[in-house]
Amino acid sequence: MMDNHKQTEEELALKLFVVLSRSFQTIRKRVEEDIKTHGLNPTEFAVLELIYNKGEQPIQKIGEKVLIASSSITYVVDKLEKKEFLTRKPCPKDRRITYATITEAGTELMDNIFPSHREAIADIFGGLQTEEKEVMIEQLKKLGYHAKDL
Repeated sequence: MMDNHKQTEEELALKLFVVLSRSFQTIRKRVEEDIKTHGLNPTEFAVLELIYNKGEQPIQKIGEKVLIASSSITYVVDKLEKKEFLTRKPCPKDRRITYATITEAGTELMDNIFPSHREAIADIFGGLQTEEKEVMIEQLKKLGYHAKDL
């Protein structure tokens, strides 16, 4: 009896993994489609959004905050700098640190696109009621912490 229950738990875990992965892929695809309508790729948007909402950031720390490889950060910052949405600013106290700072053009762009991006995300998650979203947030956090502690 015990083996049968364990197999069922494993099957359920596997099914959950597949459903979670597929729904995340679909959600991510929709979010990326929205971002692309604004002339940015998802990585550029993530970096710009971080600095727009949190203020200037050390370039070395951006990767861990937006979940992209640190090797890609310089390239993304270069592209955003060429588009004149970001600028680099040396740290006066430590020459090893360079900050990425949003420009006036970057702020203007985000002022224009961020509200509709938030709306698009709300629409994407509109398949769930408020309480369902709150429960799902708690459950996914619980799952993530458990996986991290393994």
